[in-house]
Amino acid sequence: MAPRPKTRERIVHSSLELFNQQGERSVSTNHIAAHLDISPGNLYYHFGNKQEIVAVLFRDYEAMIDGFLHPPKGRLATMEDMRFYLRSLISAMWSYRFLYRDLEHLLEADPALAQRFRGFSQRCMVQGQAIYRGFVEAGILHMSEAQIEALTVNAWIVLTSWVRFLCTAQEGTADLTEAAVKRGVYQVLVLVEGFVGEPWRPAVNALRDEFHVPLQQALTPKVP
Repeated sequence: MAPRPKTRERIVHSSLELFNQQGERSVSTNHIAAHLDISPGNLYYHFGNKQEIVAVLFRDYEAMIDGFLHPPKGRLATMEDMRFYLRSLISAMWSYRFLYRDLEHLLEADPALAQRFRGFSQRCMVQGQAIYRGFVEAGILHMSEAQIEALTVNAWIVLTSWVRFLCTAQEGTADLTEAAVKRGVYQVLVLVEGFVGEPWRPAVNALRDEFHVPLQQALTPKVP
């Protein structure tokens, strides 16, 4: 029998679940304690406030992104790498979707988190450019340094704004679907279409078809 998770781990796991389902602003520490069937005092023994829980969740999210957002080492990039990045982004965005929904509020509420996010953002921009540069070196994409920089910025804007777009374009903002998140990553993929080398167009088109989700499906909340 597997050992029962420690209370601190249970708080973090349940908070993520509730934040994703209801939005961080709609969930209080009392809600989290009630969900776990523990006393508020027990929760406060581990976390002084909700911001401390969010900080732990952001640390875990940050580690998840850092774990895959870098170019391959010792070899040229491949189409399978492109698929891997897209799938990894879907997993990260879906697992921590509350961050994307409430990002501005979270950063305004916690200056330390805002500073940390700025560093994370800068790191993602550097690694994103390195990844695109790797696809250029492999001949899959044809881009100048200025275009690589601009494409990375555009991809970052899409990824960090996509959930907010969904929340303003549909009712039931707590009922986002994984398909809706997948469509956001698809929007990043299509940004490269104008830069694809001719021999690689069939492979990129196949990848585009693989990740495509009809917009109306993305905008339709999940049915309970």
